Amino acid sequence: MTIELLQLLFIIIIANGAPILARMLLNNQLNTAVDFGAKMADGNPIFGTSKTWRGILATLLISPIAVLTFGYTAEIGILIAIGTISGDLFSSFVKRRLGMAPSNKAPLLDQIPESLIPALMMMQIFNLSLLGVLFLVFAFTVIDMIITYFLYHWRILRKPC
Repeated sequence: MTIELLQLLFIIIIANGAPILARMLLNNQLNTAVDFGAKMADGNPIFGTSKTWRGILATLLISPIAVLTFGYTAEIGILIAIGTISGDLFSSFVKRRLGMAPSNKAPLLDQIPESLIPALMMMQIFNLSLLGVLFLVFAFTVIDMIITYFLYHWRILRKPC
C-alpha cells in the first residue's frame, strides 16, 4: 500500500463527506435538488431530493482544499470532486430507476461508483495500479459502511423510510 493510495482514499472520503457537513452547517438552506424535482417516464425523480446543489458545491469547494494539504493542485481536487459527484449521481439515478426512495441504503451501489470513478481518473497522478484501484474501492466501501452505520446511529444521517 502506497502513501499516494492512502492520500487518494482520504480525499475521496472527504469529498463524499462534504455534502453531509454542508447539510449539518446549513440545515435546510440552499438544499435545491439537482434535478429540481423533475421525474422520468417511470414516475420517479431523476436523482431525488437527497442530491442537492449545496452538496455538489460543498464537494467542489472542500476537495481542492483537501488535496492542497498533500501538495497536489486545486485542479486535481476539482477532478476528484467531479469523479465523486458523477459516481454518486449515477448511484442515485440507478436507485431511482429501481424505485428506491432517496437516502435508502444500497450496499455496494452506494460506494463503488463514487470511489471507482475518481480512482480510475487519478490512477496516473497517484501512481496506482489496477490492483491499487481495486484495493482503494474495497477500503472505501468498508470505511463508508462503518461511517454510515455510525452516522445513522447518531442521527446525523436521516434514516431511510
